[in-house]
Amino acid sequence: MSTSAAKLSPSRVLRHPVVLAAALLALVIGSAYASVPLPYSPVPMSLQTLAVLLVGIWAGPRMAAGVLAAYLALGIAGMPVFAGGQAAPGFAFLARPTAGFLMAFLPAAVLAGWLASRMSSRLWGALAAVTAGHAVIFLGGVGWLAAFMGLEKAVALGLTPFLLGTVVKCALGVALAFATPARINRQG
Repeated sequence: MSTSAAKLSPSRVLRHPVVLAAALLALVIGSAYASVPLPYSPVPMSLQTLAVLLVGIWAGPRMAAGVLAAYLALGIAGMPVFAGGQAAPGFAFLARPTAGFLMAFLPAAVLAGWLASRMSSRLWGALAAVTAGHAVIFLGGVGWLAAFMGLEKAVALGLTPFLLGTVVKCALGVALAFATPARINRQG
């Protein structure tokens, strides 16, 4: 391999902070499009929580905060980046029952990144990151949803149907954390 080809290898390119942030932002947006509306719940099933937590694990807390802030800013700007390609210009997304999930993405990713970077074991770090991150997302999401329909109904429609999928996403998140370098962005 020539010297110039080595400089352009995918692993090397992804280490550039701007390229990495753009790739992770694309991952979060793409995962929003991989959603299935549930007829009995205002909350769609998607891969977005997994993507959000992987952003934290892979990029660290600082870059995760920037990526998720950019994601929310794009949504507020009216870009169709929310689940199923929906848009909510301005702060109109706050009127949605699912806004709590969206607002919890940023702190969940930061927490996941922080936990993954602080644990001495990659296994326990990844497991703590995806578990705690999902807990933050559900607390924010179900809490916000409860304002629209009461706590009991919010738990029944915004948490219970997603528990099995969350276990699967946690296992997948741990596996993906092991399949990639411990932290793609070493800057934190």
